Amino acid sequence: MTEIILMSDPDVAAIPVRDCDEPLVDIRRDSPLAIDPRKADATGAYAHLRAGVLERLVRAQSLLPDGLRLLFVEGYRPPALQRHYFDEYTAEMRALHPDWDAARLRTAASRYVSPPELAPHSAGAAVDLTLVDADGRELDCGTPVNASPEDSAGACYTGAGNIPAEARAHREILGAALMEAGLVNYPTEWWHWSYGDRYW
Repeated sequence: MTEIILMSDPDVAAIPVRDCDEPLVDIRRDSPLAIDPRKADATGAYAHLRAGVLERLVRAQSLLPDGLRLLFVEGYRPPALQRHYFDEYTAEMRALHPDWDAARLRTAASRYVSPPELAPHSAGAAVDLTLVDADGRELDCGTPVNASPEDSAGACYTGAGNIPAEARAHREILGAALMEAGLVNYPTEWWHWSYGDRYW
């Protein structure tokens, strides 16, 4: 695999943020995307994205081979929830590696959860998704959505070599459509794609 620039990299943090004044939209209304409830929350925040991200997802879905659809898992994530996820995973890393200093723990944690101050999910700019067939069955992409590097022996990395050929083909189909529509992947998570954020 080529070198991966992590979300916590100072060069990513140095990219200025400018509000695009684009509204968050609820994809459960007037969207052709299949929606998975696994990350549903009481307020429905998970089902929101910036309008431009949704437009690009609809375009990506139109580029998929016949019989395949995108399966939306999670979009907007409130900042407090992002902080909770980051702190929780940092604590897991600390338990596994008690000798690591704070900087190394932050870097390791950012492979799987974006630092809260940089998180594209909290800007409505990122989406976690996968593929389903015509019957709504989730396709094998090598790991479940949200598998950590530890749980998956690194198979969650988009370019991981330790997944079956069929799963690799599914990732390539997903990636080709999303890239053609203008989104970029966070290469430690095959399911995470964004548009208009610092990482993009």
